[in-house]
Amino acid sequence: MKKIIIFLAIMLVLFGGVGVLTYMQNKAPEDNVYQKDTLEPETLAQLDDPNYQNIILPEALGDKLENGEDTTVYFYSPTCQYCQQTTPIVAPLTEDMGIDLVQYNLLEFEQGWDDFNISETPTIIQFKDGEEAARITGLREEAVFEDWFNENSM
Repeated sequence: MKKIIIFLAIMLVLFGGVGVLTYMQNKAPEDNVYQKDTLEPETLAQLDDPNYQNIILPEALGDKLENGEDTTVYFYSPTCQYCQQTTPIVAPLTEDMGIDLVQYNLLEFEQGWDDFNISETPTIIQFKDGEEAARITGLREEAVFEDWFNENSM
């Protein structure tokens, strides 16, 4: 009986240690743009990536849409292989075109899937007067994105 109690105590300490280590690995820097204490590891890896510096929080996007602002939003997930291929295309492209493409991280803010009817990533939505006006999904060639932005964001 004594051995079982010792074994259970050791297991409890080990599981507690794993929990603490996991929390520490996901602890976000205090000044992170997401304003969260912990972030998914994939998001943490992108914090210093120049292609992921125009993050918008759900509340800020809601305010923009409620105020009827024209907004172009890139819905992505750091775990999406197509997003990882699309971001290096659309981030510099929109910057060169003078388009303010805000980025909404669906891994950190999962409510965005339902709130904006997102069925796949990447998805880019153009909002005009606070309402959805156009949408493009999936990995595309740069020329396709450029044409879409010219049609919908100018």
